[in-house]
Amino acid sequence: MLASSTLALPWSNRRAWLALALAGTAGGAALLAHPWLRPATGVGLPEDDVCVVAPPLPHDPASGLAPTAARAIPPQARCPVCGMFPARAPDWAAQLIFDGGDAHFFDSPLSLLQYLHDMPRYSPGRAPGSVAALYVTDAGPQRHGWIDARSAWYVHGSDARGPMRAGNLPAFATRQAAQDFAARRGGQALAFDEVDARLLATLAVPVHRH
Repeated sequence: MLASSTLALPWSNRRAWLALALAGTAGGAALLAHPWLRPATGVGLPEDDVCVVAPPLPHDPASGLAPTAARAIPPQARCPVCGMFPARAPDWAAQLIFDGGDAHFFDSPLSLLQYLHDMPRYSPGRAPGSVAALYVTDAGPQRHGWIDARSAWYVHGSDARGPMRAGNLPAFATRQAAQDFAARRGGQALAFDEVDARLLATLAVPVHRH
């Protein structure tokens, strides 16, 4: 029989006493399996509550590139919006360069545009005026590589799926290339300024909380 003094102990200690007392009994093994008598274990966060911090990467003077020129995507770079590695999907990648030469890399034009429409969320302390250059990858048949994001054309509503396997905004160097793509794959061609917050909200994938 358990000593009456055991009942005066805090509940966590009483559980330990109960475990010791029951360990030698015939039903001890079964009772010790009860959740109240199991050792406490850590509780992990749900996957969608894990936030990946992706700081901008500095300009490398040894590269020979101007501070605001488009550059190759470092393998370790992570998208500040979704946490993915843009270097793994170079056909969709985008980049943003601040006036100091440091840069963010994005897994797609969609993530870049989401970032621009909500900079305080993704980069507290950064202002839109500090953005010196924006680049997206040309998805057209000519494959011009990095092109100016502000002069690029985007196709919304096509069957193209980006790195996140969801609706995306493939970018093109010319309006004609975007319209040709839309004719084949569906959707409509939009200029940079036509991609507004309302449209982006319909494409948002809630995977990276800040």
